[in-house]
Amino acid sequence: MAAAPSLQELRELVAEFQPNRGHVLPALHKVQEKYGYVSREAIEVIARQLNTTPALIFGSVSFYADIRTHPPAETEIAWCSGPACRLLGGDRIREAMQHTLELPLGGSSEDHRYGIHLGQCNGTCSEAPQVWVNGRVIGKLTVADAILLAREIKEGSRE
Repeated sequence: MAAAPSLQELRELVAEFQPNRGHVLPALHKVQEKYGYVSREAIEVIARQLNTTPALIFGSVSFYADIRTHPPAETEIAWCSGPACRLLGGDRIREAMQHTLELPLGGSSEDHRYGIHLGQCNGTCSEAPQVWVNGRVIGKLTVADAILLAREIKEGSRE
């Protein structure tokens, strides 16, 4: 993960985006790709660049689950909340992982080594129920598999 950006770096990063062109999401994605998250300062820079308010930009940030406002943990677990995963027991997978990791959904460990958050269906439904660990699909999970995976992540023996 890159260091927190300066205001000048943020301005340069989003300089190509223009007001009234539908550039809110592309600007947010570009910032998150570079830094791993969209900071409050980035929201303000994007708002100024697009000639709008920080509230409008934050509205987009808060609407999309994939856009984060905090640096990601070293090992990020995204729990799939899609219909196929839920029908095949995804809620039990989430509960088992949260219990084992001792984290709420959206939480990170105090040392920022691991975290679990809501993911949006990415179309890999043949692997349901699943999670993504740093973007890699771990699927066809059972509750026992989920507990083992969470223990390995918590102990640092799996990334």
